Amino acid sequence: MPLFYQQNQQYNAPRRRSGRFGFTLVELLVVMAVIAILASLLLSALSRTKMRAQGTFCLNNTRQLTLAWKTYSDDRDDRLPYNLAMNGKGTTQSISSKTNLNWVNDIMDWEVHPDNIDPVGITDASLYPYAKSVSIYHCPSDNVVSSVQASAGWSSRIRSYSMNAMVGDAGAVSESGRNKNNPDYVQFFTMSTISRPANIFIFLDEHPDSINDGYFLNKGDITYLPSSMGNPSVAQWIDLPASFHNGAASFSFADGHSETHRWKLGTTKLPAQPDAANLPENLNSANIADFDWVIDHMSVDTDSDQK
Repeated sequence: MPLFYQQNQQYNAPRRRSGRFGFTLVELLVVMAVIAILASLLLSALSRTKMRAQGTFCLNNTRQLTLAWKTYSDDRDDRLPYNLAMNGKGTTQSISSKTNLNWVNDIMDWEVHPDNIDPVGITDASLYPYAKSVSIYHCPSDNVVSSVQASAGWSSRIRSYSMNAMVGDAGAVSESGRNKNNPDYVQFFTMSTISRPANIFIFLDEHPDSINDGYFLNKGDITYLPSSMGNPSVAQWIDLPASFHNGAASFSFADGHSETHRWKLGTTKLPAQPDAANLPENLNSANIADFDWVIDHMSVDTDSDQK
């Protein structure tokens, strides 16, 4: 090859940069966007995993509480634990004084009151010798405190669960053999009187703005007419179930099983925060489905052949 041709080739050859190529701004933005998408997917997956784990823990807590409840009954010739109303919400009857005879002996609120965090209201009450763990009284998803409680350094309150008002001795409210708050329904004083134990719930996680004492009350003797007719409803939430678990609550039943029940209506799934429930909440035929489910699993009608 002639010398001048070789020189021209060398002259015309593209010059290479020394060192490594760098990223352009567009390439950097694309890489950052991909990393952000992957991070959001990972965080979402971790969040769902955490929620499922908390739901599983909550179900196990209600199951353990029900086991303690049944063992208590076995030790007392079939009698169920005391379940006393200790606040006046939704009742017209005399209210029981705080007593360690009750399954729990605390009344929670949004103030800096010892009952909200002091385990004595649990450990000195009648069910605890069979439960033997304060932690099973609290749902891991329930980390709701008021601003004044947060300022005091609190991260959660001590109890998330309540007991069906129609189960157990309710004291003066049920001394006649019927619950004055639900006279048309059976009050279960003993284990053997619950003829359909798989259908009657014992414990549930209650909405944090509803929970106070351990007595979960809603009145079953209701009548209502369609709201389109302009008639007010007398059905109402007095105590509201929680919806911590993706719009669902944990329930345990008299036969020992626990299950998660998902709510259908937004009026049931109120935000888990102070002063969110605004109870009692009036209901009508358009938003009563979740309430009906609770009433159906609360007790049986005194005229029913299923009791």
